[in-house]
Amino acid sequence: MDYDDVVLGRRSTRGFLKKPVPKAVIKEVLALAMRAPSSLNTQPWNFYVVAGEALDRIRKGNTERNLAGVPDTREFRRGPGYEGAHRERQIEIAKQLFAAMDIAREDKEKRQDWVLRGFRQFDAPVSIVVTYDRSIHGSDVAPFDCGAVTNALVNAAWSRGLGCVINSQGIMQSPVVREHAAIPDDQVIMICVAMGWPDDSFPANAVVSRRKSVDEAATFVGFED
Repeated sequence: MDYDDVVLGRRSTRGFLKKPVPKAVIKEVLALAMRAPSSLNTQPWNFYVVAGEALDRIRKGNTERNLAGVPDTREFRRGPGYEGAHRERQIEIAKQLFAAMDIAREDKEKRQDWVLRGFRQFDAPVSIVVTYDRSIHGSDVAPFDCGAVTNALVNAAWSRGLGCVINSQGIMQSPVVREHAAIPDDQVIMICVAMGWPDDSFPANAVVSRRKSVDEAATFVGFED
């Protein structure tokens, strides 16, 4: 694919075929993603690529703990809830997804099942947990660099026909993820990415989020019109 086709065509994938992803393809995707820029070339990221029974144990532990009301133990700072335009965009994409999946506002069972899909890593065949070295924890630079490599990861996957969704629900119960993904204590869990072959029959996969325009986002200084 051309770069423009990857960036403009990529969308978040929330429904996957029950088809394994070859390790060789994942390595290829990671090698591309790791060309992402990082501060002073520190490359703080590491990847724990989980599939099979280990991923099933993470799904089970996440679901059970969340249904039991165990508090969120994500290892990154989330800050206050969204307000204003940020909240409006959050609501807009939720409405798009619920409409696509035929989930009515009053249908508590379907709404809960949708939430649990996130805890189950959207039933994807692969989950890639992105971490960074605890030795540089406390600065915003390492999480920034992990954001860059995660963006590169989902685009590289799309170029190989793979779908992804960046998923913070999947790491809400960090002790579960740390145990079954064999993540040592010298790593900080940043985010995870559900990955697999997109199921084109899954309605939510057709949803394309609206993006604000360049004129809304960019301020140009020192240019002649």
